[in-house]
Amino acid sequence: MGKFVNNLTEFNAFCDENEVEFIDFRFTDIKGAWHHISYRRSAVDDAMLENGVPFDGSSIENWQPINQSDMLLKPDVPTAFLDPFTADSTVIVICDVYDIYKNELYAKCPRSIAKKALKALEEAGVADAAYFGPENEFFIFDDVKITDADNEQSFKVESDEGHWADAADYGEYGNMGHRPRIKGGYFPVMPTDSTVDLRAEMMQVLEEVGIEVVLGHHEVAQAQAEIGVVFSDIITAADNVQKYKYVVKMVAHLNGKTATFMPKPIYNDNGNGMHVHQSLWKDGKNLFYKEGEYANLSKTALDYLSGIFKHKEAVAAFTNPSTNSYKRLLPGFEAPRILTYSSQNRSAACRIPYGAGEKSTRIETRFPDSSSCPYLAFSALMIAGLDGIKAGGYELVGPVNEDLFELTRDELRERKIPELPNSFREALEGLEKDHEFLAPIMDSDYIKEYVDYMFERHVIPVEGRPTAYEYISTYSC
Repeated sequence: MGKFVNNLTEFNAFCDENEVEFIDFRFTDIKGAWHHISYRRSAVDDAMLENGVPFDGSSIENWQPINQSDMLLKPDVPTAFLDPFTADSTVIVICDVYDIYKNELYAKCPRSIAKKALKALEEAGVADAAYFGPENEFFIFDDVKITDADNEQSFKVESDEGHWADAADYGEYGNMGHRPRIKGGYFPVMPTDSTVDLRAEMMQVLEEVGIEVVLGHHEVAQAQAEIGVVFSDIITAADNVQKYKYVVKMVAHLNGKTATFMPKPIYNDNGNGMHVHQSLWKDGKNLFYKEGEYANLSKTALDYLSGIFKHKEAVAAFTNPSTNSYKRLLPGFEAPRILTYSSQNRSAACRIPYGAGEKSTRIETRFPDSSSCPYLAFSALMIAGLDGIKAGGYELVGPVNEDLFELTRDELRERKIPELPNSFREALEGLEKDHEFLAPIMDSDYIKEYVDYMFERHVIPVEGRPTAYEYISTYSC
């Protein structure tokens, strides 16, 4: 799918053609959440689109102080697309955030950070293009209930596909009994796969908003799904994740369902990942390709991967930025936490997908998840990879072609195969110690604020709350 518009003239013609009533300006915060402000089209002229849209930066978590709250949204006009869900014709434009006090792109804007990462890659002379292909998995539930009180902590999700619904009373329609079962969702036909039509609608809407869709299927877990889209440059790929999540959630919502990209919403079944395919190119040539090497993977590709694994804690602090992320990465649920690489082997943290030619050779990091901000996750992966290339490669274990899930922790230690951090706390503490490689895109003040914010928002509140299992294991001690 190509761009709908390339410049202001085409943008105005696009708005005229579609009788646009509102222009919706969107930007991304540190958590990866989309925010927006809608203007009547009649109130927006070319000068505003070129110079920026004012907003209050102090009302966004962990951004500006109230005494320096005025900021600008800089619309990236070629990102424009029609909102498929609004009652009135609305065009969405993705924006960067501009710092009026420093007269530059805002240092805390994730999209601006991704642009800095691309600039760092080009200035290093290593490559002139970086291609990223994320695979975002999600769950579709019928109902979710959450309790967070001093004397009560609970959640409950419902799905017709869950094995827990075997004895549910569905009234006059009856309980049909066709369910994927635990780890049984990859991938039966209807009626066991109950979300075929819902996924099809999601795929169609994704194409309406400019994303080229390849496939859709049920995933391994009960009530889990995935839609495959075409890779893009690093900025467009992150933009597409934001659009993808918006479309999936809204299509589910309008069909009386609820979709979540939470890494591990169900105990005892597989979680949601965001596998990220990556390659670097220069002068139209794939730098990750060398015919005749293992999986046709070049030394540049291996050096890039070694940088990611070398900085595993710091990278994970951005690719897996929630306490829930590490519940997905526990052994036993196809958790790609073991830091080695292998051709076609999904038990490794990095898989080399099948493909003999130059165009298809790439690496696939399988540990990231969709709780991440895609701009920050992709940037951290690329800058760590670039550091590996600059260093001429760090120590890298692999290739390992056996089923790594069968290895015990002792066997992994004996063979000196590293693993991802065990918790978000460990990842953040690692980022505090190891962040110099991120200097091209983040200064030490940003790192400190990011770590402090994530500790306060994720780590400490979760560590302080008792769970139901702790009552089982500890109440009678």
